[in-house]
Amino acid sequence: MFRMTQYIRELLEPTPLGPARQPPGPVVIWNLARRCNLTCKHCYSISADRDFPGELSTAEVYTVMDDLKAFGVPVLILSGGEPLLRPDIFDISRRAKAMGFYVGLSTNGTLIDESLIAPIADIGYDYVGISIDGIRETHDRFRRKEGAFDLSMRAVRLCREAGIKVGLRFTLTQDNAHELPALLQLVEDEGIDKFYLSHLNYAGRGNRNRKSDVVLNTTRQAMELLFETCLAQLRAGRPKEYVTGNNDADGVFLYHWARRRFPAQAEHLRRQLVQWGGNSSGVNIANIDNLGNVHPDTFWWHYNLGNVRERPFSEIWQDTSDPIMAGLKARPRRIGGRCGQCAHFDICGGNTRVRALQLTGDPWAEDPACYLSDEEIGLGAPARAQPVA
Repeated sequence: MFRMTQYIRELLEPTPLGPARQPPGPVVIWNLARRCNLTCKHCYSISADRDFPGELSTAEVYTVMDDLKAFGVPVLILSGGEPLLRPDIFDISRRAKAMGFYVGLSTNGTLIDESLIAPIADIGYDYVGISIDGIRETHDRFRRKEGAFDLSMRAVRLCREAGIKVGLRFTLTQDNAHELPALLQLVEDEGIDKFYLSHLNYAGRGNRNRKSDVVLNTTRQAMELLFETCLAQLRAGRPKEYVTGNNDADGVFLYHWARRRFPAQAEHLRRQLVQWGGNSSGVNIANIDNLGNVHPDTFWWHYNLGNVRERPFSEIWQDTSDPIMAGLKARPRRIGGRCGQCAHFDICGGNTRVRALQLTGDPWAEDPACYLSDEEIGLGAPARAQPVA
């Protein structure tokens, strides 16, 4: 996850580079249920509106939570499918909050109405993220449900009125990139706290729709728009939280943007970005699916590291006898192709490994969705300025 607002603020208000912060444990994105009332085009879990056998019981979830807490996991993102379809979701959420986790709810929002907002507010979720794929017609087409946009926006407004931090999550594809300006205006008009842009990753239903992924120039244009929007709001004193995910080249692209727009601060920014270090799948990001299988992140559902019914998460997560985990935890990672030759590998960390695997069969090949030119990554002339030590 790339916290864009944090780094653009560094260009306006530079802060000293402190010691790198090492999280005590990974952020765990937990797909508590696979059932969903929608069948979205880019769903990584390939959900459907039916019960899936073998899901963890409430008691099993609690046992895993105890292990996660003892292991130092600071954040639980409760997801699905649609997590609100799980009957014990509020019991689980309430216990997670009482244990001291930062608790986020990842939902499509269509089920949040006037009767449901009170228990949601009572839980005290730290954040509710609602998926939006564009303005009304585009969103409904992606979600394959007429009226889905209006239902999700009702949820956004109910959360906002209840004092809950709420954000939109937008997956960028060639079919909806044109909606980004309108969505950013919607964030402004509706007083929404956070906007998360996810680059399409090749997993689940998204893998079958990889031909709809945005072309590289469209990605660049989208990122430029986000940078400029974030900058304008910071300067106006009404900042929003802008975050991107699933393409760690975003950090390198921001550095090049800063060299044009803030040349005096660009190398300061680069030091901050190197400390961030890029992709953290298998290190600081983890996933548990509805059956208790552990994955390096949510887009690795085809690859199981172990199951929490058989071994504690804490044991699975530290086991580098698995070749994927050994490779993900290596510092630096050993990546081939353009990624391995990139002058900014220390920022990006080799980007998204599952995308390389899906397209090449090799998890350590170059990421095919890097949208930077050879010149920008130091493979063509002129070379960039040398990094400041």
